[in-house]
Amino acid sequence: MPRPPGRRPSKHSRPARPLGSGHASATTKRDGRWVVRSVPGASAVKSYRCPGCDQVVPAGTPHVVVWPAEPSWSSASGLAERRHWHTACWQRRP
Repeated sequence: MPRPPGRRPSKHSRPARPLGSGHASATTKRDGRWVVRSVPGASAVKSYRCPGCDQVVPAGTPHVVVWPAEPSWSSASGLAERRHWHTACWQRRP
């Protein structure tokens, strides 16, 4: 079925963007090792839900993108496990 004019395809039907680790650092938390990449406000063009506080990270807000250094057994890559956090929420996480 063709999509209506002016609508973008679902993000779930588009190919996933690669997880570049450039400008990223690794950190260890209680539940394992994570790759953390800072997103400047000018590059934050979409809103996300922070898993730390369950509040919206509005577009234009600097934040971090975090994914496991080693994906879980149920995932082929860390791509599916990538999450956007408020920087303060991630820093407070044990």
